[in-house]
Amino acid sequence: MKKYVFACIHNAGRSQMAAAFFNEIAPADAASAVSAGTEPADRVHPEVQLAMAEVGIDLTGAAPRPLTTELTSDATALITMGCGERCPNVPGLRVEDWPFPDPRGQSVDAVRGIRDAVRTRVEEFIARELR
Repeated sequence: MKKYVFACIHNAGRSQMAAAFFNEIAPADAASAVSAGTEPADRVHPEVQLAMAEVGIDLTGAAPRPLTTELTSDATALITMGCGERCPNVPGLRVEDWPFPDPRGQSVDAVRGIRDAVRTRVEEFIARELR
C-alpha cells in the first residue's frame, strides 16, 4: 500500500486539509496519507477547521505533529505545501511542492478558496498516482 506525507511548516492548515481530502477520496486499500510539519503548531487553525467542516470533514480531533524520519521511512512521496525554503527535504524521497498560500489568519472566504484548490489538486494527484 502506498503512503503519502503532506507537510508544511506548522501542520495546522494546508497539509491537514490535503491529507484529510486524500484519505476521503483515495481507495483505502490502495493508499493513505498523513500530515506533519517541521515546526508543528499547538492546534489546527480554527478557520481551517471551520472551512473543512463545511464540506463534511471534521478536523477537531486532528493534531499537528512533527515530520520525523519514522513517519517518512515507508512513504512513497512527500508533498510540501508551498513553504518555500523552509519546506522539509527527506533524502531519497520523491518530493513534490504545491505552492498554496497559508490559510492562517485569513478570512473564511479566502480559506474556502484555498480549501477548494487543495481538494482539486488532491483529486488530480490521486488520479495520476493511483491509476
